[in-house]
Amino acid sequence: MTDTAAPRSLPHRLAAVSLGGSLQRKLIWQFLAAAAVAALTLFLAIRVTADRAAEAAQDAVLAAATLALSEGLLAEDDQLDMDLPATVLSMLSAMGEDHVFYRVVLRGQTVTGYEGLALPDTIPTGNEPLFYETMVNGTPVRAASLTRAILFDGAQTEVQVALAQTRHGQAAIADAIAWRAGFLGIGFFVLAVPMSLLAARAILGPVGEVADGVARRGPQDLRPVAESVPPELAPFIAALNGFILRLRLAHSRTETFIAEAAHHIRTPLSAIRAEAEVALHQAGDDKIRTRLRRVIRSAEECSRSASQLMDHALVMSRSEQEVRGPVELGTLLDGLVASMRPTAELRELSLHWQRPEHPVVVLGDRLLVETALRNILDNAIKYSNPDDAIDVLLDVSGRMARISVLDRGRGIARADLASLAPRFQRGENVRDIVGSGLGLTMVTEVSDSHDGVFRLDPREGGGTCAVLCLPLA
Repeated sequence: MTDTAAPRSLPHRLAAVSLGGSLQRKLIWQFLAAAAVAALTLFLAIRVTADRAAEAAQDAVLAAATLALSEGLLAEDDQLDMDLPATVLSMLSAMGEDHVFYRVVLRGQTVTGYEGLALPDTIPTGNEPLFYETMVNGTPVRAASLTRAILFDGAQTEVQVALAQTRHGQAAIADAIAWRAGFLGIGFFVLAVPMSLLAARAILGPVGEVADGVARRGPQDLRPVAESVPPELAPFIAALNGFILRLRLAHSRTETFIAEAAHHIRTPLSAIRAEAEVALHQAGDDKIRTRLRRVIRSAEECSRSASQLMDHALVMSRSEQEVRGPVELGTLLDGLVASMRPTAELRELSLHWQRPEHPVVVLGDRLLVETALRNILDNAIKYSNPDDAIDVLLDVSGRMARISVLDRGRGIARADLASLAPRFQRGENVRDIVGSGLGLTMVTEVSDSHDGVFRLDPREGGGTCAVLCLPLA
């Protein structure tokens, strides 16, 4: 019974993905930046509007007060009298605690008021006052001026009146409105924080749903993604389905190629070796026999390399598929040791196989585990000397099943231990023995794909100790 759940090593693969900036964080920061700009814009808009409204209100009051002041001017007996109406002061006091300045000018001479109150550069005409900004004793004021014609000294004479007021009241009103606008902007920004989180999650929610749907698939499930997504994600889903289709085709072609290549390579090499061995028995010339032995060795090397390459391709393919099921290591090793015993006896080697009485079951791909153990046993037989003994032990250590293969062969130099795992790497002391340099690579890959541990240690007294540990089911 195979396990077709999602690959257990998926988190390890995701750890190798190059991660950029968080899309959710970018969206939240963009939303918050937009909210901050909106809040600042709202504050500035309200502040400008408040300033203009307060200024317009002050101008209206100042215009009415200036008009009332001008209407209080009377000419009697060649004298100019000014009646300062109480309404003028009451209107101006409504704007706050401000200072008021006035000035009345007749024929270029100041009749009454503050001479420090400057007149506008342009003489106002008509009944509408002219507004302008000026300074009185170093204090900025808002002033209004108008011209009124009166009968003075028997002639029609124009009198210019100017009335000014400080802007403290206007500033106080604008500041009060601005403070309210500021609190409104801060409240808007604070409210935008959770809204940004909700909006970012809502936008990225469909992406997470698609990712969860794909992650829940088993390694054999190469169906197109049929999730319901927003239109904006349709190009992404189309590209993903196209990739899945290409992957399915490539996977099918790879399996077909491996099967065909194994058949078309091994069969001719076996025929060449058989013919060369027959010719070797029939040849009488020593030189020809030497050349035939080289042919046989070369054919053996090619056949072994081809077999190892095919096995390695199979290991890589099935490691990606990650087909898992219960594997009883005792039974598996019984068959392997029995199949390898004739080869060992041809080399005058003895195999000692020891296992516990109870079953030792791991969860894995039976074919891959068998391939790894066969390579370990093959290396022990190949590099051992005649009349040596090879010990194969199976035991349990904690939550791991441990397979140990101990030989008294040539051993491995400590300098070579770290360099044997890559493909086509071999120890310096075994160059004269036929090998491809792929056996230990396959064992390492099988161990990694099963979350196991594989190590090679020099054996005390000479030889090598190969240990493969796999998690128990």
